[in-house]
Amino acid sequence: MSETLLTQDAEGVRTLTFNRPEKKNAFTHAMYEAATEALFRASLDPAVRVVVLTGAGGTFTAGNDIGDFLEQPPTGEDSSVFRFLRALVNYEKPVLAAVDGAAVGIGTTMLLHCDYVVATERTRFVMPFINLGVCPEGASSLLLPRNGGMALASELLMFGDPFDAATALRAGIINRVVPEAQLQEVASERARTLAAKPVEALKVTKRLLREPLRAEVNGALRREGAEFLKRLHSDEAREAFMAFMSRKGK
Repeated sequence: MSETLLTQDAEGVRTLTFNRPEKKNAFTHAMYEAATEALFRASLDPAVRVVVLTGAGGTFTAGNDIGDFLEQPPTGEDSSVFRFLRALVNYEKPVLAAVDGAAVGIGTTMLLHCDYVVATERTRFVMPFINLGVCPEGASSLLLPRNGGMALASELLMFGDPFDAATALRAGIINRVVPEAQLQEVASERARTLAAKPVEALKVTKRLLREPLRAEVNGALRREGAEFLKRLHSDEAREAFMAFMSRKGK
């Protein structure tokens, strides 16, 4: 697809690798566009039965590239980040994720829309939206309380502190924690196992699992997106982003 998103096919599994290791695979506008296009192409390819998301260089993703984000901020529902989230939310085939190193912001919230997530013991997750003066995204305000309970969801979203893989497991963000050396082996085995299942039965099973909440999830995406756009123009957000960029420049 592009230099920053690598594609590999094997045994019915298409692996999409976020490939910007020098920036900890931080997402740019172009990367969101490429990822959305990659999901679309995989959905149309009958040879692709399962999609795996992972990151190069020992990091899943550091979330948004703040510099690129501030240069090309989202302006509405058709912005690249929101289109990527909708593509993932409404994807018909199974999506797995192999997570290592860091999963920041959307790097954590996108996992809520994957069907199976394996992470390493060393992975650190964080949803730092509150610290940037913005608000939750990726339907996390809906799904985290459902998956892990209101108390834990409130803690993770209102404090915005990093948390470990054991907490992510408790929050219902991931399915399994493994040593770093086993990540790719386990993810590949799980993906191949799913790819060997009856294709249409697998699609129907995913649809039955996801459909009851789909309208609520899409509604949460819209509500969060509208609030997120408002928050971007607030004094709090401007000050927080300026402070972040100042710290990054030191």
